[in-house]
Amino acid sequence: MTLRLVEFVVAGNEASDLLPVRSPALLRRYGARRGFWTVLDEGPVECCLALLLERADGDWVAHHVPADAGAENGRTEDGEALAHHDGWVYVFGSHFGSKAGPLRPRRAFVARFREDDAAADTLPVQVVRNRFRVHRAVNDALLKAPFTALPPGDRVRRRFIVETLARGTDRAKSWVSRLSEDDLPLNVEAAAFTPAGTALLGLRFPVTTDGDPILVELAGVPEMFTAGGGWPRAGRAYALTGVTPPGALTGFRAVTPTSEGGYAAVTGSIDALGKGSVLLDDHPTGGDVTSRHVRFGWAPTDDQRIAGEVVAELAPFHHVEGLAELDGRYYYVTDEDHRVALWIG
Repeated sequence: MTLRLVEFVVAGNEASDLLPVRSPALLRRYGARRGFWTVLDEGPVECCLALLLERADGDWVAHHVPADAGAENGRTEDGEALAHHDGWVYVFGSHFGSKAGPLRPRRAFVARFREDDAAADTLPVQVVRNRFRVHRAVNDALLKAPFTALPPGDRVRRRFIVETLARGTDRAKSWVSRLSEDDLPLNVEAAAFTPAGTALLGLRFPVTTDGDPILVELAGVPEMFTAGGGWPRAGRAYALTGVTPPGALTGFRAVTPTSEGGYAAVTGSIDALGKGSVLLDDHPTGGDVTSRHVRFGWAPTDDQRIAGEVVAELAPFHHVEGLAELDGRYYYVTDEDHRVALWIG
């Protein structure tokens, strides 16, 4: 596949995920015929929303969207996944930590905003921090799955789980009751809503013992934002088979619904090479893995496995962070140092 590169500089940061703009009002404001949302790494979510827009003359521009999360300003970090549902755009935090741990409560959040509201000067963003409730629900779902998740190595368990428990205990945090020394650290990198209104979370880690990427179905995400709505509940966990190279470990990097009723996804490494990852210290076969564009229908088997197929090899790229299939074309965004790179196929 031949890809065309469009480069942007957006607040000196890198991009995660790629979500088509659905709001005609938003496109009209910027004179754009199409566009995508992306979320920038590391900072609080209200500082990290951006638009990549194709104007009517065919030129591409980037727009850093000013936003306000009210009382939650400055209290989140590391937004990773974007998804549409019922007129809202949802942003999911990674629920992970730095490359060397520990887990960071600021990354355990879900935010949302109305896309039409982005046509105004400042975008109101709602944020709910779940204080490891999603971590607990997903870990419980993995324990019930008919397949086995890859156990953490000693360094991973110590840095991500034991140290998080110790810090929370020292600071008398109530969320320590939602962690167990046997837990797996979660790295949420992808999300999409099902027609039933549940969210599919695509995990970069953990993966299965066979090296396959894992999806976990989460109910009750919109209700988090309503008074007395409660907390999300994890349903089943699913393993995506047929997309991992022999001997490798691959996780999800992006998931998006397709017009045929299935899903497209990007799979790739479980963590980045050369950045001090303790995940790769313990699981080196999950590092030197190039990205793949894959597809799968929603037809889980009794053992909660889903058959996938490879659409395109995205070598030499290791860091494809998002994709969209729009108007017969493929769009990918890659994680580059201090720039946003959009590739059009």
